[in-house]
Amino acid sequence: MSAAELESPAANGATRSRSHWGRVWRKLARDRVAIFCAAVLILVALASIFANVLPLPDPYDSSILNRLKSWGTPGHPLGTDELGRDMLARIVHGARLSLLCGVLPIGIAFVIGTALGMSAGYAGGVANTVIMRSIDVLFAFPSVLLAIAISGVLGAKMMNVIISLTIVFIPQITRIAESVTMAVRNLEYIDAARASGASAFTIVRVQVLPNVLGPVFVYATGLVPVSMIVAAGLSFLGIGTQPPAPEWGLMLNSLRTVMYTHPLLAITPGVMIFVVSICFNLLSDSLRGAMDISR
Repeated sequence: MSAAELESPAANGATRSRSHWGRVWRKLARDRVAIFCAAVLILVALASIFANVLPLPDPYDSSILNRLKSWGTPGHPLGTDELGRDMLARIVHGARLSLLCGVLPIGIAFVIGTALGMSAGYAGGVANTVIMRSIDVLFAFPSVLLAIAISGVLGAKMMNVIISLTIVFIPQITRIAESVTMAVRNLEYIDAARASGASAFTIVRVQVLPNVLGPVFVYATGLVPVSMIVAAGLSFLGIGTQPPAPEWGLMLNSLRTVMYTHPLLAITPGVMIFVVSICFNLLSDSLRGAMDISR
């Protein structure tokens, strides 16, 4: 058998993968909901990245004389908080911390969880038992309570929030990656690659990985809003980001005392959390639909 024939299963798998992703992007390009949600998220991300160069007041600059100004106040489109700090500036700067607490833990958990899940799913046997039973230990605790416990032990810092959320989401992603890998490893073209003499590393890298990344990535995208909400909850409870940082959950906590007197000010950070979370959820649903080969 020639070298070209030996490599053909891997080449065919790579070609199928490229063709599949091409169809996915074409479906997404025709999905108006996905485009709108992606545009909103990109706009929020860009605003947070370039917050320091935008013509906004200092988010830490307080003034008791300007405290609790309503929406539409000249110079303060979204009003001011209980210390007279500009709400628009704090919302824009707070997007940086909130998105970081949503995306970074999921990104780290995606890499670690995918590696663990693929190792367990492809190797099987003792390796699968050891990895998955260890993961099951973390599943014994509710996600929110586990995040609260870890953050409480590590201390109230944003970095500790990221660490706790990463630990919380690794088991969920690992389980998805393991189940998808178990389904993929017995497909015909994987058997053909084994019969051709391809190494296990080559099969996993060329054949298994492209098929596992898609479903796991879609699932991980749906966890981003969950991570944001849990991070906001930790800040609300006082074991997350600490004052005077402009983080949306922390802003909700500080403004809850004026909920009945200035409701629009109090709900502004919550509205931002809701909008960004909904956009992530809808984008995740669009990705799932675009990757459905039966549609």
